[in-house]
This record gives sequence, C-alpha cells and structure tokens, in this order.
Amino acid sequence: MNAPATFNTLGHGVSMREAFSVWARIALLSFGGPAGQIALMHRVLVEEKRWLSESRFLHALNYCMLLPGPEAQQLATYVGWLMHGTRGGVMAGGLFILPGVAAIMALSIVYALLGKVGFVAAAFFGLKAAVLAIVVQAVFRVGKRALKNRVMQGIAAAAFVAIFFFDVSFPLIVFAAGVIGYFGGKAKLSEFAGGGHGGAKTSDSDSLLGNELPGHAKSSIASTLKVAAIWLVLWLAPVAALLMSFGPANVFSQIAVFFSKMAMVTFGGAYAVLAYVAQQAVDNFHWLQSREMLDGLGMAETTPGPLIMVLQFVGFLAAYRQSGVLPPIVAGTLGGLLATWVTFTPCFLWIFLGAPFVERLRGNKALAGALAAITAAVVGVILNLAVWFAIHTLFSEVVALHGFGLSVEAPVLRSVDPWALLLTIGAALAIFRFDMGILRTLALCSAAGVMLYLLGASPASASASWAATVEEATQAPSDETLGEMRECGTAHTD
Repeated sequence: MNAPATFNTLGHGVSMREAFSVWARIALLSFGGPAGQIALMHRVLVEEKRWLSESRFLHALNYCMLLPGPEAQQLATYVGWLMHGTRGGVMAGGLFILPGVAAIMALSIVYALLGKVGFVAAAFFGLKAAVLAIVVQAVFRVGKRALKNRVMQGIAAAAFVAIFFFDVSFPLIVFAAGVIGYFGGKAKLSEFAGGGHGGAKTSDSDSLLGNELPGHAKSSIASTLKVAAIWLVLWLAPVAALLMSFGPANVFSQIAVFFSKMAMVTFGGAYAVLAYVAQQAVDNFHWLQSREMLDGLGMAETTPGPLIMVLQFVGFLAAYRQSGVLPPIVAGTLGGLLATWVTFTPCFLWIFLGAPFVERLRGNKALAGALAAITAAVVGVILNLAVWFAIHTLFSEVVALHGFGLSVEAPVLRSVDPWALLLTIGAALAIFRFDMGILRTLALCSAAGVMLYLLGASPASASASWAATVEEATQAPSDETLGEMRECGTAHTD
C-alpha cells in the first residue's frame, strides 16, 4: 500500500512547452486502438520520461476504464491534469484527438463521394478483414495485462458468456464486476491487487511526480461545483440551442441528443460501443447500414487517435444524407464535428470532476480491486465484439437463436465468404506470426482487396455491401439488417 499522499506545488520541472511536444508526439503515433495507445503512453510517460510511476499509471488507467468513453484519451487527459492542472488536461486530451478528427473527416468525405467506385469498395473490404485480426489482437494484448490470475480470467469469461449468449447489458456487467472486485479487494485477496503493464516497474520515488499530490488536486465543494458547471455548459449548451432552434426532429438535434446520451451510458471504449451505436443509428434513425459500421471502424484503425472517432463518421453520414437546405458535404462536416464535440466534451468532465478524489484513493485496496475486476470484464466484452466481427465479416447469413434465456446469432456455415476468410487468415499471420504491425497489415489487406477487384475476383460481399449503401441510404433498413443489429452483444436500450 502506498504511503499517504501529501500535497505539493508543481515541482516536477516539466514545462508546458515540453509537455506539448510530448503529447503531440503521442497523438501522432497513437495508432493501434486503445491497447496500442495505452502501451505507447506507458512507454513514453513511465519508462522514457518517468513522469509518473507504474502504480500511479495503472491506478489512473483503471479509473479511466471504469468511465464511459475512450479510455486512452481519458488517460492522456488524466496524466496531463496531474502534470499541469486543467490546462495540461485540456492540452493532452485535445491533442490526442486532433489528428484523428482531421483524418476521419477527410476519409468520410472520400467515402461519401466515391462510394460507388469499385476499387474503393474493394479496399474497404480488405480493411474489414484486417480489422477482425486487429480486434483479436486487442483481446490478447489487453487480456495479457488484465488477466493475471484465475479469478480475473473467470470474470472475463463470465462477462463474455453473459453478453454474447444472454444479451446482458454492459453497465450491469460492469456493476457486477465492480461489486465482486470491491469486496475481493476489501478482503485483501491477492487476486484483486491488479497487475503491471509491460515490464517497467518504476516506483513512486523514481518518478518526477513522486508520491505527492499536486496542489491543483485539492478539491472543495465550491471547486467541484465550478468544474461541473463549466463543463456541463460546454457540453449541453449546444445541445439545448439546437433543440430550441430546430426542434427534436432535426438531424442535428438528433445527433446532439443521441451522442450525448451515448456519452453517459456506453462503457469499454470503441470496441464495446459499436453495437449500441449501430442499433440506435440503424434501427431508430436510419442513418446508415449495419455493415458501414465496419467500414467506419476500418477508417478509425488507419488513423491516429481513439477508435471511437468512428462516431464522427456516423454523424457525418447522418447529416450528409439529411442535409436539408445545406450542401451535403457542409452538412456532413457539421454533423461529424457536432458528434465529436458531444462525445469528447463529457470525457473532460469525468476526469476533472473525479480525478482529485481518485488520486486520494490510490491506497484504497477495495477501490483498486473493483477497478481491476472491471478491467477484466472489459476483456470479455472485447472478445464478444471479436466474435461478432468474425460472424459478420466471414459469413453472409446468420440465424438468430432464442430460448432458455439465450439470445445469440449463429453463422450459416455454407454462407462463408472464401475471400474474406483468406484475407483474415493473411491478416492474422501478418500480425501474430510476422509481427508486421497494424498499419502495414491494414495497408496490405486493403491492397489485396483492390488486387482482387482488378483481377476480376471482386468479393461479392463487398460490392453487395456498397450497393446497399448507395441504393438504400435513405431507406429504412431491411428486417434482416434489423435482426443483425438487435443481436449485437453490447446493445443497450434507452
């Protein structure tokens, strides 16, 4: 257990200018989803710069895993706040998403304008196969860090069974895991003590922050209310303005309200949020087709920043297809930026509001146990999404199975897409056998999809998916599509 923390002014010697260069470097290199991004921050912040210790880094990470939204961006915000207060948190969290905002916007415009072009469809078909292999890799990478013993492995397995086979909501799984971990930690069971990340074991005394709490971590009722008021206004004022100006039926009002709700109820990062967004965006709003979510996630995988930037793509398509008096590209751009604003602004609220209290509880074994158990449950959710991706990438037909409490999709084996299967095997070999890295794997799979198209072996599933995108963009989804999305593992209802 750590010694009681003391307060101190900023004495670590890291200037805002130096911190800006470090966060900019992390932002530009933050490929590979949350597992890769967290590993990058650990290497830079703990091992290279020694800004904070191993235990402090993991304590912050476990808190961020508990929150709705992208844990990697929230972790950057948390560490930026620890180092330089609110200014440092805004700088770190803002820089972390800036490259992705620009890149996803550019790719969304290309997607909207060139969706009918065969080689573009084939390129995205290849990306889907690579994304499947990358999500499987994420299961292994996060699991290796979080599942250090049989108890944590059991929690992850139980979470997967509950969410995949019985359609249990993710918040309920988080709550159950947190309760188990809380009492396990309170009982001082070693299985709930948490584990390390990577090989570094930097102690508090070796880090620039040490064991002390910076002066800005002091909190009072007045300061807490002030933080809440400022960030709630920044978040909800645009939502209220749109509702009052255009009414709830307007697409921009719908985007603002929908993604604001999502920011409060979706946990586990982009890998866990996909099904919730897909169900609502397809079933309720008819903004896009189910398979377009994989295309959007493929975009997010190829760009720096959080994978949850895929939500900007959803907001772009929603406004692009219901542009009203605005030019479609202008409407899409505004819709994408609005979705980004209401998705990420709450992330700063959660950190600035909760971090001062979480820092005081670094030695609390019950809280540490709860956070460790929740992290283990998230591994089960990511595994659920990997299986869902596999079913919907490799097979064109699925059968919904219900009964005895079960609610699960089973693939029709004869509907397997051989090209998708071959590309996925190739992507898995590239990542696991030859350690080629995410970017090279994505590029090779995308190029392979284009090559199949040029050779006249264009995958039928790719062209069919894009034809549905173009022809049915403004139509209600089919019953088959609705059935697909209703069975997604982490779907929630409002």
